[in-house]
Amino acid sequence: MRYPMTPRGQNFLQKELKKLKALRPELAKAIELARGHGDLSENADYDAAQERSGMVEAKIRDVEARLS
Repeated sequence: MRYPMTPRGQNFLQKELKKLKALRPELAKAIELARGHGDLSENADYDAAQERSGMVEAKIRDVEARLS
């Protein structure tokens, strides 16, 4: 279901999207760093970095869908 969006709401979502997209390089660096710590099957840092990255990407898709 679609609802109208106020200019204020659109501006807020655009800022949120920009902020989330700015996190991508940081998340990629964290994954790469954790990957260097050895066996991925027992690497909690890698799992946490992957999970955070997945959550941010899901939020990006959500915000993009709401703006479209």
